[in-house]
Amino acid sequence: MKRKPQPPAEPEIMQEIVAPEIREGALRSLDTDRVKPLPKCAVCGAEATPNASEQLCWVCRRLKISAWRDVEQQVPVQE
Repeated sequence: MKRKPQPPAEPEIMQEIVAPEIREGALRSLDTDRVKPLPKCAVCGAEATPNASEQLCWVCRRLKISAWRDVEQQVPVQE
């Protein structure tokens, strides 16, 4: 049993799925959505949090906070 011969697809008959105006608008919006490179952590060099006042990653920031808590909890030694 033989298959029926298929007519070749003509490129001019094929329609665009997305309108060119919509495609251009989407490409323009991609330019504004580009991710800026994140700053590096001052301690370990990993990606730092972008809006923090100090340039620390989340791990180094947590270590700093826990170190502050340890210092506050220590009772001063009486001489």
